[in-house]
Amino acid sequence: MGLQERERKMYRPLRRAGLEVIPDAVPDGTIPFVFGSRPEDVVGRFSHPYETPRLVERLNEDWYELAVSTGLLDHRREFLVMLPHGTHTHQAVLHKRNQHYGRRAAPAVWARVRLLDRWDIMGRGAGSAFLGIRAGHPGFGMLALDSSVYISCSTGEAGVDVVAVGHPDRSENVLRDLEWRAQWDSPYNNREMRERITVWLAGRTRRAVSPSGDSGDEGGRP
Repeated sequence: MGLQERERKMYRPLRRAGLEVIPDAVPDGTIPFVFGSRPEDVVGRFSHPYETPRLVERLNEDWYELAVSTGLLDHRREFLVMLPHGTHTHQAVLHKRNQHYGRRAAPAVWARVRLLDRWDIMGRGAGSAFLGIRAGHPGFGMLALDSSVYISCSTGEAGVDVVAVGHPDRSENVLRDLEWRAQWDSPYNNREMRERITVWLAGRTRRAVSPSGDSGDEGGRP
């Protein structure tokens, strides 16, 4: 899929929600996925049932407070957000996963974004179908550029849950889960996901043993 199609189908709806996508600017060495965090990894969280008055407004307010307090946004208000491959919507990915009884669809990828002055993550963002199912029913993963915090949002039967995990790339729980996924040879473990995890773990090991293993954090941007 070309950049023009991605611009038309994905980037424009996200821009209307207040997120400007910055193509090809994910920092080198970024952890590819965050799975397996435990309560001891959590540095912040909030939940709201669907019947909460002014639900979207409350979700936006609490998301921004959590994003600022945990350091998700850098000085340019930039961070990473997990987006589906191609132009598949969040709902389409969930539907495909359910159709295949737990088999994972093609794994999503990080995209670098900038938070604009006017934004609506939990309303228009979720309604764009790339950060959720519809307004007030968001679903996404976000990561600081320096990987210092990961914020996930999910919708359950009763409401919306948002959790912030500190330094997922250093968490023993997260690393243990990724190592298990890298070794799990099963048709239920997406091959591309497995390969990306394996490459990242190998690179992490090399950086840890090399005294000059600093890969930088700007992905070629000043």
